[in-house]
Amino acid sequence: MSILGNIAWLLLGGFLIFVEYVVSGAVLCVTIIAIPFGVQCFKLAILALLPFGREVHTAPRGVGCLSTVMNIVWVIFFGLWIALSHVFWAAVCAVTVIGLPFAIQHMKLARLAFTPFGLQIRNK
Repeated sequence: MSILGNIAWLLLGGFLIFVEYVVSGAVLCVTIIAIPFGVQCFKLAILALLPFGREVHTAPRGVGCLSTVMNIVWVIFFGLWIALSHVFWAAVCAVTVIGLPFAIQHMKLARLAFTPFGLQIRNK
């Protein structure tokens, strides 16, 4: 089921989301100070490429104070707007019964996009 979901996801806009995150990550990695944020964009790109069959979990060793500070900076500059866009698309997808699985995937992306530091992507 996750293979069909991922194929439909890619055809219905998931590939464009993936490209946006990769380009954003590359632009952020051009500057030395924004490399940690670029790495988080690449993490979002991995989940955006094939979200079905993957879960977002807290890192097993816990979240340190640096991750908390980086999450605060991320939320102020990037995370709030990215997460809100995923919530908007989740609401659009949830209008129909067929779109509900895609709405769930957008909410998964919104969770990761809001505070990516200290979170991991795992296969189910």
